[in-house]
Amino acid sequence: MGRALDGVRILDFTHVQSGPTCTQLLAWLGADVIKVEKPGGDITRQQLRDIPGVDSLYFTMLNHNKRSITLDTKSVDGKQVLERLVQYCDVLVENFAPGALDRMGFSWNRIQALNPRMIVASVKGFGPGPYEECKAYENIAQCAGGAASTTGFDDGPPLVTGAQIGDSGTGLHLALGIVAALYQRTATGHGQRVLAAMQDSVLNLCRVKLRDQQRLGHQGVLREYPQYPHGRFGSAVPRSANASGGGQPGTIVKCKGWETDPNAYLYFIAQAPVWQQICQVIGREAWISDPAFCTPEARLARLDEVFAAVEAWTITQTKYEAMAILNEHDIPCGPILSMQELANDAALRANGTIVEVEHPQRGTYLSVGNPIKLSASVTQVRRSPLLGEHTEEILTEIGYTSAAIGALRSTKVI
Repeated sequence: MGRALDGVRILDFTHVQSGPTCTQLLAWLGADVIKVEKPGGDITRQQLRDIPGVDSLYFTMLNHNKRSITLDTKSVDGKQVLERLVQYCDVLVENFAPGALDRMGFSWNRIQALNPRMIVASVKGFGPGPYEECKAYENIAQCAGGAASTTGFDDGPPLVTGAQIGDSGTGLHLALGIVAALYQRTATGHGQRVLAAMQDSVLNLCRVKLRDQQRLGHQGVLREYPQYPHGRFGSAVPRSANASGGGQPGTIVKCKGWETDPNAYLYFIAQAPVWQQICQVIGREAWISDPAFCTPEARLARLDEVFAAVEAWTITQTKYEAMAILNEHDIPCGPILSMQELANDAALRANGTIVEVEHPQRGTYLSVGNPIKLSASVTQVRRSPLLGEHTEEILTEIGYTSAAIGALRSTKVI
């Protein structure tokens, strides 16, 4: 059985997280990803090491299914190798600082002259505008893209989330752009540039908050937010704590063992169609017909009381017991799962979302697998490459002889 992106060659100049997330996803989908590293290697091979002298989990978990070639792109011979690679591949992916490719001598026009079908895909911190030249990292992107200002509790500072929506989120956006450009190329025969800015990607993931900004401007309040009805609303969307901020009121409630287990909690949604079942489960049958609670509009002003009653029930159950009971009644909920619980989840391991990977230096380690499941293109997660592991193999593919490869090695180009 073939894979979705069989035959597509990716020239991967990315490092750290945003770009490697993109190229790893393409590799999982079947593309041949050639990771170009300077002779010293991608800096993330050394960052956050847990085993001395071994590629870090940070690197290994972002570079599965790729091949590695070392190359000094500043040297004349290195630039000649790079020219051949540009002619050999379909897509070049980079997350350099703005203008770095031009300074290397590989401007868009130069690349197009070498390979008119080449797609050049870039991750940048910011798109065109006043911040275009500024550096951006995960938390900067979350702050500049609107996530931090709307995350946390109203009486506290802005908060960033543990989900890597700035880095990995941008990588996912860029991968989609690359696949779209590849598809368009089948009709036009020409490549194009693809840009995914981190600020733009985070804002895209925060679109419901932009929705609420406009609703706030029209109404002056957001009735699904915990500030309603007794709090004050300013001119910008406030932090909404653990409220959903949407049409389905929800929050996090304590479960049995919360005093000692920091994750003994459950997310509970007071969905209108199952209000009767909610009242029956938590022992508040009178609320089914009580005008103060029987309609969604009436409940909006009393959500604190509603969720206090829910928590009085959930605190008598473990999060798993509560979820089992609530799901019998089709009441939407979800347990707060720790990384430890997720790592040991049998279902996630069975469906390939959590995978065990063998590495020649570190042994077996856990990683995430492909979150996208294609029925006719099953992902097999392979370990990340050792530094320069495929250098000779790749150079041979693009026409270098053994003698020429030896010469490149003797001059430390590779």
